[in-house]
Amino acid sequence: MCYYFQVCSTESYQDKYLVFLLEHYKELKLPYSYPISLSFLASSVLMKKEAFLCFNEEDEIIGAFGYICGTAENQYEDTHVAQIQIVFIVDAYRRSRLFLESLQFLTQYIAQLSEPITDFRFWVPVDLRLHKLLSKIAERKNTWETVQGVIDEYHARFSEWQAYVLKFRQEVYFPS
Repeated sequence: MCYYFQVCSTESYQDKYLVFLLEHYKELKLPYSYPISLSFLASSVLMKKEAFLCFNEEDEIIGAFGYICGTAENQYEDTHVAQIQIVFIVDAYRRSRLFLESLQFLTQYIAQLSEPITDFRFWVPVDLRLHKLLSKIAERKNTWETVQGVIDEYHARFSEWQAYVLKFRQEVYFPS
């Protein structure tokens, strides 16, 4: 299968990003109220950080991911920390290389930024049963009980993500 990625740097792609995620809102199974979920989905666009779309060979959107820099507890001044706000891949592509290639794209994208990102944080609903996969790229730091369900908090060093994705055949997205 052939995939390509698009940085949502224009209003048109930002609209496509948000529409895609809202169309798949029920499938996201976010363990938050709708207003909080919407803030997570839109934060990458609203905070002027990065949002990305994944396309298949027919130019159909098949996935989206986004992050923001900084943490609320540090008033978003700790910009070396990237919080992954959302990762979503449509069901038909979840057992493909798309997740790995998305990691490769994101890692290469961040490596070429002028402001370094050294750490990642993200939260995942426990009922998605992704711990085995995620433990390959991050360490579970906490488990939180929310009104809508239980979530695990993960942390990872950027250097560890780079080392992990380098174990696999590489696509070069950003030439050195």
